[in-house]
Amino acid sequence: MFEELKAKQSVMWGNGPYERITDLLTESQQDLVAALQPQADEKWLDVATGTGAVARLAAGAGADVTGLDLAPDLIETARRQTEESLSIRFEVGDAEALPYEDASFDVVVSTFGVMFAPDHAAVARELARVSRPGGRLGLASWTEDSGIGDLFRVMRPFQAAPPPQGIGNPFAWGDEDHVRALLGDDFDLELELRDTEHRLSSGEEAWEIFSTSYGPTKTLAESLDESRREELHRSWVELYERSRIGDEIVHHRNYLRVLGTRR
Repeated sequence: MFEELKAKQSVMWGNGPYERITDLLTESQQDLVAALQPQADEKWLDVATGTGAVARLAAGAGADVTGLDLAPDLIETARRQTEESLSIRFEVGDAEALPYEDASFDVVVSTFGVMFAPDHAAVARELARVSRPGGRLGLASWTEDSGIGDLFRVMRPFQAAPPPQGIGNPFAWGDEDHVRALLGDDFDLELELRDTEHRLSSGEEAWEIFSTSYGPTKTLAESLDESRREELHRSWVELYERSRIGDEIVHHRNYLRVLGTRR
């Protein structure tokens, strides 16, 4: 069941120029990398790297980085966008079965990535397995009540069927108790709820960005007939317009930042 779902996900996440979405995450990505204090020649693993933004930040500070993602199209984009001078290897792979030896990395990181893998326990085991003793972990995951959670709630009525039973709720990675249960036996954890804002001029601008560039939204919109697609469009715009402050929309996107040290 999980393998079939992940095969679909690998295509979905690569459907569209995801780098436009990555550009909306810069503040939280920079914050996480700064908190992990990259050092020259440290071995970093960026799991669910997407288009490689975090990998490039760490490599720019001198780290030796591997970026892994389930979606081949995203890996190709990451390679295209990365200067040859940076020490980064981008590879296609599964966060639930990382193709690396035990204790291979000084730092393991994921920003809004591993939260979407269906088997949370398998991901947690792999994050711990590839981290060396004393190594550092950094995660950023959207909370259920975040603006991103609202987007998925807008999409839900338009989806053909609910996720199969046994699939982990991605937003559970934004819940402190859930994260402690998954990672607390292997890492000393520091958890902090944080916020990042998406500022834009209109709900229509938000729809244009996500319906053309964010894999889950673009794939869903393409699956709908014209009438249903227009309903989704209107719901999306209305959601964003509720966050209008004067001439600007300020869409709050709360997330849980996880910092850990491997025991």
